[in-house]
Amino acid sequence: MGVKDDIPGAHLAASSTRDPAHNAALHHQPTALGGETRHPDADYFNALQTEVNDKGFLVTSTEELFQWARTGSLWWMTFGLACCAVEMIHVNMPRYDMERFGVAPRASPRQSDVMIVAGTLCNKMAPALRKVYDQMSDPKYVISMGSCANGGGYYHYSYSVVRGCDRIVPVDIYVPGCPPTAEALLYGVMQLQRKIRREGTIER
Repeated sequence: MGVKDDIPGAHLAASSTRDPAHNAALHHQPTALGGETRHPDADYFNALQTEVNDKGFLVTSTEELFQWARTGSLWWMTFGLACCAVEMIHVNMPRYDMERFGVAPRASPRQSDVMIVAGTLCNKMAPALRKVYDQMSDPKYVISMGSCANGGGYYHYSYSVVRGCDRIVPVDIYVPGCPPTAEALLYGVMQLQRKIRREGTIER
């Protein structure tokens, strides 16, 4: 007995037997092809990009535009606590010039979206760290710089030291070293930019 076209829901049952890419396109959902997420309208956008490329236009999505702007304008809050702060200062000097990546220091947490915790975090400083983090605008990111900020470091068993700033604030990038070099911090900033491009907008 065959299925008639006028039976309600028959077209939905037939569509479920097709390939996953067709079903995802039918319901406007991205598909995973070859380990990468592919949007059903990717072919259309690629064709449109090819058509208007020589006319001075750029075709992109709003999310990709926001990611591009966010990775090129990371304003970081200077939170130097110990000797790692010296290397953090070096990375902003002309030899390394971190501002060429669009990363500029700010003295106010309300104008910052990245916090670099450089040095040993003591118990008395932990509430101030959390307060500054809460005053930053969303989306905000944290880079833990140095062994002391990562897990207590040399002072891990001290009664007055927090064994890792990730117990106080969520950390996105860990930069190891005692102290880490300016190149290591610069690499950590580049990894944060890569993470933002990969994950998109992170609401916390």
